[in-house]
Amino acid sequence: MTLPFHTVLSPLQQSSIKSALVSTYNIIYQIVRQIPKGRVATYGQVADLASLYGKARLVGYALYRVDMSLSDIPWHRVINAKGEISQSPARYGAEYLQRSLLEFEGIKFSSEGKINLREYLWRPPSNLEDALSCPCCSNFRH
Repeated sequence: MTLPFHTVLSPLQQSSIKSALVSTYNIIYQIVRQIPKGRVATYGQVADLASLYGKARLVGYALYRVDMSLSDIPWHRVINAKGEISQSPARYGAEYLQRSLLEFEGIKFSSEGKINLREYLWRPPSNLEDALSCPCCSNFRH
């Protein structure tokens, strides 16, 4: 049986979906917090580290929701696989802020606006999961 397109989810189903999304976003944020100053990661790289293979766009959605003024998440250190800052009208000029923050950290851009990934790409430690573990229970997927 297929459900009609206009099927309405119950509050419990909606809550379950929101909870899973929040948990996924928190894993993404934990990973992004590990990117050191002067380094960048790609959306796909973060997705892979979060076991979200092929879901680079989801990383972008998660970072879009970060409150830039209040957060400790270095959202600006995540760029696209071409070594560029992703452009979007929905970012309301945040790409200029992102470039400024990266330049302040010492990252150089080419005249085409690209970052040399061979030079600046973050290479996480092989024990990244240990570094991301919760200190109270060593559970990465908290």
